[in-house]
Amino acid sequence: MFRNFWHELVLPLFRRPAHLQAAALCWRSGPTGPEVLLITSRDTGRWVVPKGWLKKGMDGAGTAAEEAWEEAGVITERPLRPLGAFHYMKQMDGGMPLNVRCQVFAMHVARLEADFPERDERTCAWMSPGEAAQSVREPDLAALIRSFRPETVD
Repeated sequence: MFRNFWHELVLPLFRRPAHLQAAALCWRSGPTGPEVLLITSRDTGRWVVPKGWLKKGMDGAGTAAEEAWEEAGVITERPLRPLGAFHYMKQMDGGMPLNVRCQVFAMHVARLEADFPERDERTCAWMSPGEAAQSVREPDLAALIRSFRPETVD
């Protein structure tokens, strides 16, 4: 009885809601099927999708499109489509972990610009959805990438 009281009433009082980010699952049609663009994070060099904090005056899709441009030089000519979300723990400066909920939008890549704001800070790579899913660390993001089908968003 005490255990139920603790888990159902007390613990929820101390949990903080997730902070929100928006991400772009950038994709193109490759010679053998769809390809997903991954980039390296600036801090650890792990493979991630372009993402960032929601920006004032922008919705999630607008933020995702801007982040994709800044981090990978992605240009699209189509509306972004919502795909889902994933959760992860972001290590903040000073080591404090932050619970983040990241909304993901499918972004068909029309072209990549060679000159973009973070070009000297990141590496970009095209991968099959299966390879991309194996390359990211976040299990929920990997599941989203693995289940991605361009025909459902295009």
